[in-house]
Order: sequence, then structure tokens, then C-alpha cells
Amino acid sequence: MNYDIIVVGSGPGGYVAAIRAAQLGFKVGVVERAELGGICLNWGCIPTKALLKSASVFQYFQHTAEYGIIAGEATPDFGAIIKRSRSVAESMSKGIQFLFKKNNIEIISGSGKLIPGKKVAVTDAGGMITTIEADHIILATGARSREIPILRQDGKKIIGYREAMTLPDQPKTMVVVGSGAIGSEFAWFYQSIGTKVTLIEVLPNIVPVEDEEVSKTLERSFKKAGMRVMTGISVESADTSGEHCKVTVKTKKGEEIIECDIVLSAVGVNANIEGIGLEETGIVTERGKVVTDDFYRTNIEGYYAIGDIVKSPALAHVASHEGIICVEKIAGKNVEPLDYGNIPGCTYTHPEIASVGMTEKAAIEAGHEIKVGKFPFTASGKATASGSREGFVKVIFDAKSGKWLGAHLIGENVTEMIAEVVVARKLETTGKGIIEAVHPHPTMSEAIMEAVAQAYGECVHL
Repeated sequence: MNYDIIVVGSGPGGYVAAIRAAQLGFKVGVVERAELGGICLNWGCIPTKALLKSASVFQYFQHTAEYGIIAGEATPDFGAIIKRSRSVAESMSKGIQFLFKKNNIEIISGSGKLIPGKKVAVTDAGGMITTIEADHIILATGARSREIPILRQDGKKIIGYREAMTLPDQPKTMVVVGSGAIGSEFAWFYQSIGTKVTLIEVLPNIVPVEDEEVSKTLERSFKKAGMRVMTGISVESADTSGEHCKVTVKTKKGEEIIECDIVLSAVGVNANIEGIGLEETGIVTERGKVVTDDFYRTNIEGYYAIGDIVKSPALAHVASHEGIICVEKIAGKNVEPLDYGNIPGCTYTHPEIASVGMTEKAAIEAGHEIKVGKFPFTASGKATASGSREGFVKVIFDAKSGKWLGAHLIGENVTEMIAEVVVARKLETTGKGIIEAVHPHPTMSEAIMEAVAQAYGECVHL
């Protein structure tokens, strides 16, 4: 079983790399021990968005009177919500299977382990080992929920994101530890369908990688929805011996014990680099990540690594682009390294968050003299008509060069709007260019133009 390229892992990095390689004429084999599509399609990005959509629909029912519609009382069916989410994930995984068949990509089911000499030993479910080899081997083994000693996951009372998507019953109370994208999305989902949620963040602000104004706006929204948000708080212990979990936290006023049905640990992810043959092949790692160059080549010729196991943002769209760059470089194409300074990040809470580039604080700390423009959705005709006036668009420019340093959006559907900023920054578009580009009215997206105009003192609607 010889191939030109073997990809270990079929997540958004692995399957995209495999398909692009096949398009370029390579004979490709993909090693996968679980479902095609990896965590993203099966236990991450896609099924969580299905859950969030169900929650959003339920929230619409709570406010139909505001739109002049009288509807009966709606009740979330937790089991049906979970079932729909799993159905969506299954459908997307089958889509990857179709694409593999279309592109003549062979699937080798089992767990892969690297062997020196550009080989992979694949152990199937029955314990049988098959050795395959290729000129190029790409590692795309992804990541898993990170565990910390004080929150050992038992899958029942202390859970990770995977269990949070398939709980048999809706908990009445939940403590979510960690307010990054995963923690905040699950906190909003459960709170919105009736679970009483406490969200705990050790840092001063929730969604701590975001601009501070965005973080504060989301926190106010969460609290308005009835969620308890605790920032600057450390978790000391979690007792699961009784009927309920007892989470001990340390606050400025001392210790407090919070009782709940479920604790969701959302304190990040760990790369899956154990037991895959890195040591045997001599591939160098650093701080739990595989070391690569700009084109994802490891220190050993013929071995590559992409996605969550390398030092880059653990995002599906990042992994996909890394996979494309990796195989196109193997094919001898003229490719550029990925610009990690222009990677959009999205959080699918309500309101949504989308951002790219520097925050205002980071820009100032980097020594930039800046122009800041901010357009609130309260001034947007489309937002007002749709009843979604919460949030704003904030843009940051270098005052001297005009370089677009960053953009930070919070509000309805802003995850669909951020791509304009990413493309504009990629093309080095000026603020004047954005102002002069005709944006359709009324739309949410015209708020980007309005924010840019406000930065340059030309905003008409503020």
C-alpha cells in the first residue's frame, strides 16, 4: 500500500489537505480512527452550531409579541435538540465520504503511528496492524479537551465539550469553567434553553482574547439573560461525591461553594501528539506542539504537521489553509506563508462576536498612533427593523500609514460580516477605499463602512 501522500487525521486540516493533494494529481491515503471530518464536523464546530440554532429559534419564540405575532408557549425538547445536532454532524461526515470517493482518496481505518522511513503503522479496531508508506506524510491529528488536576473529567458530573453535546438529560444547573469560544457558546446555549448557568473566568474579562469593549458588552448581555458571570475568579476544587457537584471558588471576599448538576470544563485543548510515533521518527516538539517551518515541514524530511498540533490558532479555517499550503508546496507551486496576523475569529453566542487583527489595547502597546471608529447597531436601520440593535462595529487604523490594524464586531450575524475586513486587509485596502465602496442599504454590513467613516470623521449617521 504505497501512496504519494498519506494524511493522518481527517479533520478540517486533514481532509482539505487530502482533497487538494488529489486535485494536484497525487495518490492519497487518509488514516482515520473515528468519524470522517474529525472533531470539527462531528464534535465541534458543526454540531455546536446546530445546538445554538435550536436555542436561537427557541429565543425567537420568547419574543414573538415584539414582532406583532401571538404564538403559543414554546418548550425546548432537549432530546430532540440533541438528536438534530447529531443528525447534522452525521450528514456533514457523509459529505466528506462523498468528496473522498469523488477524488479517489483511499480511507485506511484505524490509529496511525509513524515509523522511520516514511511509513505509518495502522492498527484497526480488531488489533490488526497494516503498514503503509508514502513519499510525504502529513500529520493532522487535532486536539482534545484539556484537563486540569482540579477538574478531572468523569464524563458524568465533570464533562468536556464532547459530553456537553450528548447529555441524556438537560441539567437544571451548570457551572462552566472557562469563557473562551467553547465555554461561552455552551454557557449561552444552556442558559437560553432554561438551565441556570454560572460562567467562571480566571482572567478579568470573559472571551479574554477579544477587545475589552466587546468582552464587556457580551458580559452585560449574558447577565441580562440571567446568567451569573464571575471574572477574576479561580476554581479551587470540585467535589462530585454527593448528589450534586460542589465547586469551590476563590473570590476577593473569600471562598464560595457553588452547587450544580454539571460542571463543564472549557479551559482549552491539548494537541494529540502522544503515541503517534514522533519520538521514534525523531520529530521535534516544543511545549506540546510539533515544530515546523512556514510550509509545515518538520525537522525530518518527508514528514509534515498542520492544524491544532502546530503552533498556530486552533481554528478549523486555519487548519484548512495550512493543509492547502502544505500540499501545494509539496507540489512545487509558488506559495506564500500564511499571514497569522489576518486570521478571523468567531464566537457564536448571542450576540455573536467576530474579530481580526489587533485590539485597541494591543495596537497602543505596539506603539501605534491610532484612529478608532465605532458604529453602534442602535444607529442601523436594518438592526432596528430586525429587532437586533445590540452591539457595534469597531475599527482601528494606524493614523500615520492608514494601515487597517484590526476590527471587532459584536451583534447579530457579525460572523458573516468579518470576511469583508479580512479581504480588505489582505488587499491592503485603505479606509478611504472602504468609505467609497457602495454598501447596500439597509444591511448590517454597511455598519463596517459607517465605522470606517467615523474613524476618519466622515460618518453621516452618527
